Amino acid sequence: MPIVIPKDIPAYKTLEDENIFVMNNERANSQDIRPIEILILNLMPTKIATETQFSRLLANTCLQVNLTLIIPKSHESKNTSKSHLDKFYKTFDEIKNKNFDGMVVTGAPVEHLEFEDVDYYNELKEIFEYAKTNVTSTMFICWGAQAALNYFYGIKKYPLEEKLFGIYPHKKAVIHEVLLNGIDDLFYVPQSRHTYNKEEDLLSNDNLVPLCSSKYCGTTILKSKDSKFVFILGHLEYDKYTLKTEYERDLNKGLKIEAPFNYFNEDGDVDVTWRSTANILFSNWLNYYVYQVTPFKFKDPEIKTRFKAKK
Repeated sequence: MPIVIPKDIPAYKTLEDENIFVMNNERANSQDIRPIEILILNLMPTKIATETQFSRLLANTCLQVNLTLIIPKSHESKNTSKSHLDKFYKTFDEIKNKNFDGMVVTGAPVEHLEFEDVDYYNELKEIFEYAKTNVTSTMFICWGAQAALNYFYGIKKYPLEEKLFGIYPHKKAVIHEVLLNGIDDLFYVPQSRHTYNKEEDLLSNDNLVPLCSSKYCGTTILKSKDSKFVFILGHLEYDKYTLKTEYERDLNKGLKIEAPFNYFNEDGDVDVTWRSTANILFSNWLNYYVYQVTPFKFKDPEIKTRFKAKK
C-alpha cells in the first residue's frame, strides 16, 4: 500500500519519479480501508526536503499511510514559503483533539541553545504530553530525540569538541528486537550534530532499552521499555547528498569543518550505505509498534506490545 499525500505537494512528484508508490487523497478516499494515521512535527528549516525524506521511508510498507504535517505556531519559518506552509501544514492546536497511530518528531538545528531557550519549547512540551495519551508510538529524531530524552527522563545533552559528522558503523546491542529485524549486525547511520548524551545516563536508565552501539557515537538507537517511544540520535532519513550540502554550506560560511567521515568514495562521489537500514527500521516501526498494537477503531493509545528486547 502507498503513502497518501496531496498530489501537489513537492514530495509526490519526487517519490513518483523514484517509482515509490504514492496515492493522492481523492483515490485514497475511494478505498474501503483503515489507513494508518501518521503525524510529522517538522522542525527542520528545510521543510520540503525533510517532508520528502520521511514520506519516502513511510511509503516503503504494505500499509496505507495517511500523513499529517504540523509545525510550531510559536516559530516563524524563514526557509520555506508561507504559501507552502499554509497549504500543507497545520498547527498543533488544529489537531490536538485527534488521535494518531504514530508520530515522528524531526531534528532541529538548535543544539547550541538550552532546551528552555528554544522559542517553541513550551509548545513542544505540550506535544510531548500529547504523545503520551494520543499517539500509539512516537519516533524522535536527533535533536528531537535529545529534547524528548531530557523531558521524559531528565537526560542532559552536552557539547562536543568537534561536530559528529559523517557515516558511522553501528552494531546491534540486542538480539530478537523486532525494530531491528532484517537489519545486518553491522549497519551505518548518518550523523550531523554538535551535542551528545552521556552513555552512562542512557545505559543506567531502567526505562530505556539501548538497541545499538558505536565506538564513535555511543548509543544511537534506543526505545522505551513499552516501545511507545523510539529515539534515533542520528539521521537515517538523510538523502544521498544531504551531508555534502551541509559540508559545502559550512565551507562557504568560512566555518571550520572536516569532510564528513566515511562519506565520500575514492571518486569523490557518495555510495549510500544506510538506506536499506532506514527502510527496514521504519517498516518495522510501522508494523510492530504502530499497526500491530493500534485497534481498528482508535480509542485508547496505551500500547500493549508483546515484543520485548532480549539481550
